[in-house]
Amino acid sequence: MHWFSSQQMMMVPWLQWGVFPVMLWSLTWKGLALWHASKRDEQWWFIALLVINTVGILEMCYLLFVVRLFAGKTPTKTATKKKRT
Repeated sequence: MHWFSSQQMMMVPWLQWGVFPVMLWSLTWKGLALWHASKRDEQWWFIALLVINTVGILEMCYLLFVVRLFAGKTPTKTATKKKRT
C-alpha cells in the first residue's frame, strides 16, 4: 500500500528534494560525532549517537559541549589514563 500517489508527490516537490540534503546533513554530523566518540573510548556516547536519530542536533550538542570541538580545545581521551613506568 502506498502512502502517497505519484500525483500527490508532484504537488509536494520539497518532499522529493528535501530528503537528500537532510540525510547528508545528518550523516555528516553523525559520522563526525561517532568518530570522536570512538577516539575518546566513550562507548555509551557511541551507542547513544548511533541509535538516536535527531537530524544532527544530539551530535552537535555532543561535539560542542562534551568534546568542545568548536571551543578551540583539542579533544583528549577521558577514559584512558597514562600509566607510570
